[in-house]
Amino acid sequence: MKNFCLLTLLLTSFVTSAETLVVELVLKDHLFAPTQLILPAGKKIKLLIHNQDDSPEEFESFSLNREKVILGEATGVVFLGPLEPGEHSFIGEYNPDTARGLIKVVPWSEWQAGGH
Repeated sequence: MKNFCLLTLLLTSFVTSAETLVVELVLKDHLFAPTQLILPAGKKIKLLIHNQDDSPEEFESFSLNREKVILGEATGVVFLGPLEPGEHSFIGEYNPDTARGLIKVVPWSEWQAGGH
């Protein structure tokens, strides 16, 4: 019985993890790449932000109510969603003239049709 409970717990963790979409964003030379992320509505998102610059940067999105300081040459994690369809801009607060981007949230069917 103990092994069955452990197996059930492991399978539940796997299913929960599978429901979270992992998306990566790179910051280099004070620029985000890609500058636009297209994400599916209704899904939980784990956004990994890889800061390849030597200096820290703060990922900030007012419409998503998220901010995260990412040290130089480090990776930060921001959790989003589930989100409704729409657009959300984001900036690097320390370099707002260059570090800019957009998150476009589209219906699940449109996201799948786009080959994502």
